[in-house]
Amino acid sequence: MEFNEVILKRESIRNYNPERPVDMDTLNRILEAGRIAPSASNYQPWEFWLISSKEMLEKVKPCYSRQWITDAPHILVVTGDLDHAWERADGYNSLQTDLAISMHQMILAATNEGVGSCWVTNFNADILRSALGLKESVKVYGITPLGYPRETYTKRTVIMRKPLQDVATFC
Repeated sequence: MEFNEVILKRESIRNYNPERPVDMDTLNRILEAGRIAPSASNYQPWEFWLISSKEMLEKVKPCYSRQWITDAPHILVVTGDLDHAWERADGYNSLQTDLAISMHQMILAATNEGVGSCWVTNFNADILRSALGLKESVKVYGITPLGYPRETYTKRTVIMRKPLQDVATFC
């Protein structure tokens, strides 16, 4: 797929086929897109948790209250360590920026592979921290289900975004 096509095709999928898991080669290509993402001073403060086993999915899925996530065959959890992220002289820590870049690259890679995703930030971090055994300095940044949409899924036909002149300033 051409890059602009991937960007235009990406959408939040909330209708997964639980009987159709994503093959490991495809999942590895998606994770590789996150691994090669740029980060401040190349610190790469991330860790990607690909949850696919039934036991771990049962521990992780309660972190989000919406029913549709329970059908996803995989959940990707993106975490990062504050102690391993670049910090500016004024105290700004680049962790969230670095993790956003890596997560976005994985979501675009998933789209390119025909795999659905939905960036979720309204999750219960305590459930994830407990399920994954995370230390205090590690923050859960975001999660996304990964899977193929059901055959009954209807693709959006219109992208609802503000016009460019409302969001861009040319100087």
